[in-house]
Amino acid sequence: MQIANIIKYEGDNSTFVWKHPCEDFNTSTQLIVHESQEALFYMNGQALDLFGPGRHTLETQNIPLLSRFLNIPTGGNTPFHCEVYFINKTEQMAIRWGTDSKVQYIEPTYKFPLAIGANGEMTLAVKDSRDLLINLVGTETMLDRQHLVNYFRAFLMTRVKTYLAQSMRNESINIFEIDERLEEFSKGIYEKLKPDFSEYGVDLRKFFVTGIVKPDGSEQYEKFKELHFRQYADIAEAKLKQQVGIIEQQTAAQRMVIQSQAMATKRQQEGYTYQQERGFDVAEQVAQNEAVGQFTNLGVGLGTMAGVGGAVGGVVGTAINGAVAGIGSQPPTPSITSVKCFCDNCGTELEVGALFCDKCGAKQEAPPLNKCPQCSFDFTRPGKFCPKCGFKREV
Repeated sequence: MQIANIIKYEGDNSTFVWKHPCEDFNTSTQLIVHESQEALFYMNGQALDLFGPGRHTLETQNIPLLSRFLNIPTGGNTPFHCEVYFINKTEQMAIRWGTDSKVQYIEPTYKFPLAIGANGEMTLAVKDSRDLLINLVGTETMLDRQHLVNYFRAFLMTRVKTYLAQSMRNESINIFEIDERLEEFSKGIYEKLKPDFSEYGVDLRKFFVTGIVKPDGSEQYEKFKELHFRQYADIAEAKLKQQVGIIEQQTAAQRMVIQSQAMATKRQQEGYTYQQERGFDVAEQVAQNEAVGQFTNLGVGLGTMAGVGGAVGGVVGTAINGAVAGIGSQPPTPSITSVKCFCDNCGTELEVGALFCDKCGAKQEAPPLNKCPQCSFDFTRPGKFCPKCGFKREV
């Protein structure tokens, strides 16, 4: 007969339940229970007293339920046969789990049948020592993490697979969006599994779905993936082309505005208007015309030059007007209402009498209505010379 003086826990921290190998005790045997443990006393196969943290002397008066089974003679140290189970109450973290087969479901977008798996971790702790020993451990000498997960595997597989399949179908979750739902899956499955563990005295503290195993390498899945990404690639390409076209249009418009502003600044610095610039261009084209010696071209060219004589200079204007008078009659002077006006800032043709440009908003100077003292030509806009006779105007 083995007489034990000290009974204490000799397992590791990954063990939930550990049975002490010694079963024959003296009534003075010391039982030591750690702060994170409980010890359950068995007598003749019946669970009797539960001891909490501390040092306990195993005597009949300290084991009330045991006194009904033993009749120890006065003054004797009769040994008795009992069993002690130590229950680890610490929170067991990072307990791995995984589905033993794939979850079959129909992908909601393209109606492809797909198979996926799931894995993760959970945190467990003993909630009721007596329920755990009586309902689950029985006569086993040890219950570790692996054994406990194996006991609950049926619950795990059923709850996880069912929840995943139903959630993905009901919420039309695309397989490429499934990783965004891991937290949602974890909370939902946790609520499903908690009562199953609690029934056996185990508290499911936390439950995590950390990964979804996709059927990479499967011919059907690879075709589905190619179809999916090609569709979104086409959409992205069309949007990119549209954005590039908009940017090009905006750039062209901005370039025109910048050029217009630069020309307006140049005219202002050099002291001439848009109308005068057009007159310069016409005069240059007439001067470069090789057929200017012909009668028709001469009349047209010199008549045009006469119209811009004021911008070119008084002397040139007088000579041109004289030449025109020798060839034919001078075209009638346009009235104020028929004269075309242009914006000095952007060159846009203006309404007669407009004070602001209807395109760029630039303020326009009101044309003076005074006449040339030499030829009585009605001036329609400011200038340095009379556009008819070349007379120098007073500024």
